[in-house]
Amino acid sequence: MARIAVLCGTGMDALADSIPSSITISGRESLRVDSPWGEVPANLLRISMEDGTSHEIAMIQRHHGEGVVTPPHRIEHRANVRAALSFEPDVVLSINSVGSMRPDLPPGHIALAKHTLDLTGRVWTFHDDSATHADMTDHFDLELSNIIADSLKESQEIVPHVIVAQMTGPQFETPAEINALMNMGADVVGMTLAAEAKLLAECDCRHVGLSVSSNWAAGQTPGDSTAEIDHYAVEGLASTVHGRLWVALSSCLSALN
Repeated sequence: MARIAVLCGTGMDALADSIPSSITISGRESLRVDSPWGEVPANLLRISMEDGTSHEIAMIQRHHGEGVVTPPHRIEHRANVRAALSFEPDVVLSINSVGSMRPDLPPGHIALAKHTLDLTGRVWTFHDDSATHADMTDHFDLELSNIIADSLKESQEIVPHVIVAQMTGPQFETPAEINALMNMGADVVGMTLAAEAKLLAECDCRHVGLSVSSNWAAGQTPGDSTAEIDHYAVEGLASTVHGRLWVALSSCLSALN
């Protein structure tokens, strides 16, 4: 049996309810996981695949809050990561909505994170009192990333491995900021992945980043460099890729089994 933990966000509230018919839910629990930084709600799914194997998936909505959607700059990533690790997963998958700067990664397509570029100026660590320096040279699990990328090639011709810039938010970026990010080598931009990557690197846990292109980055819309970015449209677009995300999750589970 394989066990994975999924950290998800914008447009992913219904991901657990959009399981394909090839997967059977044999059990489901709504849990609240305690951490030193607060309580974290989680859904634990026990599933059976067509090949007869059984697995567990712990799903955590990173924007959870009491009756509100926590904005990205207020997320307590330490609590979310600690909650994910409490399930003792074989791997943690981060699903992040991003703005695309690549012509070959239009909205609705999925990429795999290769590196992060953190420009938030914020510190995320489990080691405030005693210096610990985690290696980030090759953080994301290349083996599982390649397996997932191959599984997605039936639905999109190119599944790139990308450099993900993280900005503080909650506002979207300006075209000038996007141009600067592109000059630094970024392919996509989001508001959450780098924080999770740093914390998971400190825990020596396998980590895969799934970057869902939910909009063109500011100034990058083909044919309309002044096109505005609407959060509700971003959220709606992200929710349309649930089927392919389950393809990715299934391929990961099969590889781990």
